Amino acid sequence: MLQDEEEVLRPSVLAVPAVLLVVVTVLIAGDVVSDLRAGSPVQHVLLEATSMALAVAGALFLWLRLRALRRRATVLDARLTRVRTELDRAREDLDRFRTESGEAMRGLAAAIDRQFERWSLSSAEAEVALLLLKGLPTKQIAEVRETSERTVRQQALAVYRKAGLGGRAELAAFFLEDLLLPAHPPSAIDAG
Repeated sequence: MLQDEEEVLRPSVLAVPAVLLVVVTVLIAGDVVSDLRAGSPVQHVLLEATSMALAVAGALFLWLRLRALRRRATVLDARLTRVRTELDRAREDLDRFRTESGEAMRGLAAAIDRQFERWSLSSAEAEVALLLLKGLPTKQIAEVRETSERTVRQQALAVYRKAGLGGRAELAAFFLEDLLLPAHPPSAIDAG
């Protein structure tokens, strides 16, 4: 469907019929002039003049639509440029965060692996637990692991049981709780 919408929005899709209608209008105008010189019946000339007027109206409609689509394309191009700029900034921020926090992240990864070992998780359960921590939905975990959603749910339940946790939120909280402490603990003055 998106491809169909793009076809409709492409200005060239409307330019071709608009040009054809202009050509038809010119041909009909030539025929009307010729008919008037030849003394053709008024009804015939009026019919051709009406056809010419309809062709002009169609060409005008398509031209106006084309103009509107070009304006819309300009707005969309500007929006796309802004989004790309924002995406580039976000990627730079992510790269900077990864660089600045690389050692801490490696330490966290090692700590998570050690905790998984303490809980005696199988390699499959550990992989599911890690993907749960990353926030992937069960369906996506199943796709990544090339297994069924039912298997993933069973492995997730095994993780929660072995860890003594109530579910995904408690699993995430187990690892993130200490990470979310303020960098500077509030002082007694702030608390009072």
